Amino acid sequence: MEIKNTVALVTGGASGLGEATVRTLVGCGARIAILDFSRERGQRLASELGDRVLFCPTDITEENLVQEAVDQTVSAFGAVHVAVNCAGVGDPAKVLGKEGPMSMNFFNRVVRINLMGTMNVIRLASEKMRDNPPNEDGEKGVMINTASVAAFEGQIGQAAYSASKAGVVGLTLPVAREFAEYGIRVMTIAPGIFKTPMLESLPDNVQEALGKMVPFPKRLGKPGEFAALVRHIVENPMLNGEVIRLDGCIRMAAK
Repeated sequence: MEIKNTVALVTGGASGLGEATVRTLVGCGARIAILDFSRERGQRLASELGDRVLFCPTDITEENLVQEAVDQTVSAFGAVHVAVNCAGVGDPAKVLGKEGPMSMNFFNRVVRINLMGTMNVIRLASEKMRDNPPNEDGEKGVMINTASVAAFEGQIGQAAYSASKAGVVGLTLPVAREFAEYGIRVMTIAPGIFKTPMLESLPDNVQEALGKMVPFPKRLGKPGEFAALVRHIVENPMLNGEVIRLDGCIRMAAK
């Protein structure tokens, strides 16, 4: 799909991987709706990037808020061609911690945001994509989700996070098979250790140590590298129903 003049919505688009994706797609000529929980960051980024960007304050776990954001995007820009799910949380907790068993409220929150929030956007955005006129390949839309290498090699303390991201991996193929009928592709990116706001809050020596865990290149991933893969997925129609690890060959140890 040609990116120029397409309409994309990006969840978690006000920071980290999502912000890099927004900047890259806008630079390619797309119009973007940022769906994010942070009003301050979202409004600031939309103001910076101009009238090709719309900010929709959104909690992706709330059906009515996502529906409002999708409808607002269509009202402003006329369609939805691409949806990139970057919103998520990575809070750690052991199943049996010093204070006892993991709270089910904690587990439910992580799964609700990372997995159910992703599905909430998939189902509502795809309804709009289905109405798009097809291009010469019959393509109407592209859905890109964000998992993690923790879906495959979760570390101690990542039971909730790994389960939620494994769910995103698991839904990729069946949804791609279902949406093939509508000309909508579905892909998932599984990043390794990336320099996001959460990691940037760690001391420099800790960031350096994490980067050295990567076989090559021996550094943290850059959000722009994630965004570059998003761009390639959108532009390459043969990428469908697959999970791509973007991790510098890292295989996570137990802890």
